[in-house]
Amino acid sequence: MMTFPEGIREDGLPAVLSDPARLKALEDSHQVGSGPERVFDDLTRLAATVTGCDIAAITFVSGTNTFWKSVPHLPYTDTESWQNAVGDSFCYFPVGLNGPFVVENAAKDPRTEGHPAIEPWGVGAWAGYPIVTSDGQAIGSMCVIDPKPREWTPGELDTLAVLARAVSSEVSLRVSLGAARFALETAEEALRTAGELTRSLQESLLPPVLRPVPQLDTAAHYLPAGEEAVVVGDFYDLFHARGPWWTAVMGDVCGKGVEAAKVTALARYTLRADASEHRSPAAVLDRLNTAMLNQRAPRFLTAAYVTFRTTPKGVTGRVCLAGHPPALIRRADGQVQQLGVPGTLLGVTDKIRLTDMRFTLAPGDLLLLYTDGACEARPAPDAQGLRGPMFDETALARTLADSRGLDAEATVARISATLAAHNGGWASDDTALLALRVPPRP
Repeated sequence: MMTFPEGIREDGLPAVLSDPARLKALEDSHQVGSGPERVFDDLTRLAATVTGCDIAAITFVSGTNTFWKSVPHLPYTDTESWQNAVGDSFCYFPVGLNGPFVVENAAKDPRTEGHPAIEPWGVGAWAGYPIVTSDGQAIGSMCVIDPKPREWTPGELDTLAVLARAVSSEVSLRVSLGAARFALETAEEALRTAGELTRSLQESLLPPVLRPVPQLDTAAHYLPAGEEAVVVGDFYDLFHARGPWWTAVMGDVCGKGVEAAKVTALARYTLRADASEHRSPAAVLDRLNTAMLNQRAPRFLTAAYVTFRTTPKGVTGRVCLAGHPPALIRRADGQVQQLGVPGTLLGVTDKIRLTDMRFTLAPGDLLLLYTDGACEARPAPDAQGLRGPMFDETALARTLADSRGLDAEATVARISATLAAHNGGWASDDTALLALRVPPRP
């Protein structure tokens, strides 16, 4: 039998479900019996995209019923239809625990084996986090459901936790705004929470550290534009594809905010999923374009996609550009050359032009991928509204050449410092940098 901190009722459900203080907090939220809203549906759709699940939901849990707030894969009918008995779903678990509840194989997990929700909802794996009021009362849950057993990655669970906190913040904000005397305090807390959410979500869309690649020196850096906390569309990734093959990708989604985050998550998930099936960068980017069109992605993106392998002599690989600035190679002698054939950006039309281009890196050579913030930087406007010269592709190539002999980390640091000096610490666009270097022979 599942153990809950507050004990269990005679029907085997968590005793906290009947707690008067929790039920009062649920009542004050005004969510019981309310219909779907876009602000909640956007978050559940993002949760489904990030985890690759077909089903994501936000529910509010009383002592007897679970009320569905956002279940985007189901058409809304009416309040009576959008609820079920509290024991007929897993949603009470995070409420009873006031914490996460994660199941990788619902049919075999001793906590859920034989549960009546498994068959109706097609639960293979389930992960959920509580929706918590500002005074710590768990009144609902945000969850994702996979029809097959699976292992949840730390990144997926971290993102789901962030999104559940966003729902909690939205609900708490509405309650707080009902009391005018707390309006200023509530607004300040909401701003801090929004900043935390944005930073956490942005971090979840970028690898916290690059995975080490045998026989390579790698580094990456992300430079946000301005000080305003907002989710942006610049992203990069470096991962093992299959066999001796590795993949490096740099992308730039048009726009910012939740819509850009959705496309970023879709792109990273699709590229990783298809990399093991295709060694051609053009084929993988074509698959991403199809996925974006099929899912009606609200933003287009550009990308530079590289597939490569290390050899005793260095690196061999192919690169494909989809509307993205060309990659740069800095040879060991300091010469810099552009790499890649211009191609069509993704997510606009099914008629695209993508071309693979082969390349090699010898000991001491470095490959740089970047977003357009690195080649379109300008200083902030002066008092008359005038702006200085642009830090263009020529300036970037010159800076890269001047970093001859530096390893990947030092090269990225040199470029970042040069950009900061050029724009005076003010950036009009976000910038991402990813460098791969073959160490010189001893």
